[in-house]
Amino acid sequence: MSTIPDVPIPPDLSRRYSRTPEGRAWLASLPGLIGQFLDQWELLPDLEPGALPWNGHGGVVIPVRRRDGAGFGGSNGNLAVLKVAFPHEEATREHHALALWGGHGAVRLLAADAGSCALLLERLDACRSLLDVPLETAVTVWGGVVRQLSVVPDDRPQWRDIDHVAARAEQWSDELPATWEQLARPFPRWLLEAALEVCQTRGAVGRRSGKDVLVHADLHYLNILARPSVPGPGTGQEAGLVQYAAIDPQPMIGEAEFAVAPVLWNRLRELPQHNPGRALLARCGDFSAAAGLDAETARQWSLVREVENALGYASQRHHEGDLARSLWVASTLAGRTLPGLPAPQQLPSPGEAAGEAAGLAGA
Repeated sequence: MSTIPDVPIPPDLSRRYSRTPEGRAWLASLPGLIGQFLDQWELLPDLEPGALPWNGHGGVVIPVRRRDGAGFGGSNGNLAVLKVAFPHEEATREHHALALWGGHGAVRLLAADAGSCALLLERLDACRSLLDVPLETAVTVWGGVVRQLSVVPDDRPQWRDIDHVAARAEQWSDELPATWEQLARPFPRWLLEAALEVCQTRGAVGRRSGKDVLVHADLHYLNILARPSVPGPGTGQEAGLVQYAAIDPQPMIGEAEFAVAPVLWNRLRELPQHNPGRALLARCGDFSAAAGLDAETARQWSLVREVENALGYASQRHHEGDLARSLWVASTLAGRTLPGLPAPQQLPSPGEAAGEAAGLAGA
């Protein structure tokens, strides 16, 4: 292997994965993996001195250039990123989804090593996501991205390893009641039953609906980034020419409405003080309409997904705020907002409580 500059590992990624033996083993292997793929794909890190690479919850993302100065093609020429993820189910399937999308609505895949969860991707603008734009603009952009991502299954081999939404619903029909009992019934039975009704209807109908597409199941605002802007006339950039692409897919096959939930459980602080529940349902309708989806189907899938999230948070320490958020969204979508919960504007955004918990663990 040729000489490759050392790439620092972001401290929060190190903290997160140092808590388990598997995580520590992956962290120990990470410098070698980064060096291996920089060498194999003839790349150089494109970091300012002292700068850290980017990272998400499950991996490190290093801006890179080709060592010989050649370009990668596409909208961002000679710029790309090397992503190395902790091996887990979603990471092992990410390259399949990106290959199926082929850069339409999603980040373009340039190369992949499935065994190591290493990907070479086009470089998007990490500083510009849908979280940074007004909600009415985000609705339109998100809807357009979903329309592009809604690819109908065909005979390409990548489809074989992607799970079906309807099968997940059938699994939840068994798991949710058992988990609810094990956790000493952390919310009222009627809310559990509302989720189970969705599983029983959408799971069965979804299998034979003929509406199956490739679904990005984690399509929240931060997972949609701007592509490099096309220069507009004059001195500035024309806002209408900005293109956005999805990253970090959790790919599934099923009804496209399954993708709506993450835009409902994020940006709750922007709901109005007066009748926020009605505004949440209106938001569900707006995002669904922008993507050409059925708002009632989106409401149902979002309800059951938040009940499943609530049970996950109820099983963990230091996630009371996340639990309250999921219960507020789920019960509001079910039409009976649970009493005693904080107002949505007071609830933590996803990830905030986890960050606080990490701080407590490291204290």
